[in-house]
Amino acid sequence: MSPQPTYVAVISDCPLLRRGLSHVIDGAPDLERVTSASQTDVQREEAGDADVVLLNTRAFVGEACKLVTQLHEHGHKIVVLSASTVQTDLVLFIEAGARGYVSQHAEETELLTAVRAVASGRNYFSTVVNNGNMHTQAPRITQRERQILELVANGATDREIASKLNISEHTVHSHLDRLARKTGFRRRADLTRLALQRGVTGMLAEEG
Repeated sequence: MSPQPTYVAVISDCPLLRRGLSHVIDGAPDLERVTSASQTDVQREEAGDADVVLLNTRAFVGEACKLVTQLHEHGHKIVVLSASTVQTDLVLFIEAGARGYVSQHAEETELLTAVRAVASGRNYFSTVVNNGNMHTQAPRITQRERQILELVANGATDREIASKLNISEHTVHSHLDRLARKTGFRRRADLTRLALQRGVTGMLAEEG
């Protein structure tokens, strides 16, 4: 019995790009496209039964983030395909609920890696995203805290972090508490943003 495919909705304002993205999804045996639509179509109705929504829009970031939030609230996992490599845009999309962010200049293999990673519950942020003018005054973090921050940003649970690093969940909680005291960040979204600001991206673009 074949495993159930990941259902993907392709949303793009550009008809040619929408067709190209649809072709990429259709060529992957483990993915099944459930719809291809424009942003206007999606604003009128949900993106079907899609597990993952692959979103490309020419709208301003604020408007695009509203759509991401809407899709997220309907239970979809969102991968944003964007021409922007400015990290501030990436942070806004993350805060709106996006789980993936890929450059519009990415190869097919990276796009598929992002869709599969997000479908499995992980995050994927393209390595071409630069720091732009974002600066952080965060204090120095230890190597172990950096490892934990990296895993948190990759979507790992406390139990998964403990297993990956071969430590107890209690130890994970202790490190997270120290990170919170040092940085003021405790929420997963805030820690993910901190990881991006600090350049802790070694694991964020890996498929597994």
